[in-house]
Amino acid sequence: MWWMRKSPGWASEPADSPCPELAEGTPMLYGQDERTAAIYAPVQAELERVEAKLKGLASEATTATEDLRPLLDYVAETGGKRIRPALTLLASHSYPHDSDKLVLMASAVELLHLATLIHDDTVDDSSTRRGRATVSNVWGHHVSVLFGDYVFATSATFVCDTESLRIMRRFSETIMELASGELIEYFGAYDPNQARHLYDDRIYRKTASLFCTAGESGAVLAGAPEEEVQAMKRYAYNIGMAFQIGDDLLDFEGEESNMGKPVGSDLRNGVLTLPTILLMERYPEDNPVAAFFRDKDNPDKLQRVLDMINDSSIMQDSRDVVRNYCNRACAELEILPQGEARDSLAALAEYVPDRQR
Repeated sequence: MWWMRKSPGWASEPADSPCPELAEGTPMLYGQDERTAAIYAPVQAELERVEAKLKGLASEATTATEDLRPLLDYVAETGGKRIRPALTLLASHSYPHDSDKLVLMASAVELLHLATLIHDDTVDDSSTRRGRATVSNVWGHHVSVLFGDYVFATSATFVCDTESLRIMRRFSETIMELASGELIEYFGAYDPNQARHLYDDRIYRKTASLFCTAGESGAVLAGAPEEEVQAMKRYAYNIGMAFQIGDDLLDFEGEESNMGKPVGSDLRNGVLTLPTILLMERYPEDNPVAAFFRDKDNPDKLQRVLDMINDSSIMQDSRDVVRNYCNRACAELEILPQGEARDSLAALAEYVPDRQR
């Protein structure tokens, strides 16, 4: 599998590829912070069109009924940093491209992401996300499952409108990878016998696969040379892996007000992440994670795991892994055309390790 071949070693040193930063001060978009607004500046106009397309679904979708429109409006207002559609647009920006098709593809990528969130929240029985009630919380599980399916299908129609068979196939494969990642996580819940490479594969499927598709599709639709398409795909893979590990770290050190869920939620749900895997490797005989999984209603055993992680070098070691992925992402940019898009992609790789939510 290409992503396993390209995956960096866990103990490797950071690549020597410093990433430039963009000047800040660009007006903020969609509730972004100033740093992401600066990163997205080269594709600001197209991102605005993506946002308009998402917000126009309720009125423009020919299959939308009166019952569906409030759900479509609700999801369009969810917000977020829109990193995936921005990645699609930035991947295309160095080449002559059909802006209409790129906006369709970027919208499809974000809709697919939103559909996975709807289903994730339903499966996890989550009441809030980003400080707002989830679709399943407001409308119930039956509606959220069917609505998630509707959003999945809507994203696919946008991809069809790009008229690229390569991208249609890649998009379908991505949906399969996303679903298989969720199934792997579900069947592996509360199982302490999971090695690092299984975690690596799971987060590729759950998260990095869509990042890969976002980056690859932008380059393909812009007619980039194949060597540069593959470099963009590898860049996006590394960014996606770093992004998910960063999310996993926030579960231990993030503020509940920012995350919209209690600290330690992954562990409570039996989901192993990099910090817990590193902890188990350090204590194979007296495994605190396995002890918690055997007695998961015991808050003292949960707190012991959290304390052992936070009182050790595990969080810093995990952050180093995130930085390694981002440095590798920057290295992939070397063969891409110089310009503001490449600078933004480099700045994005610098941003991911620092984000707070």
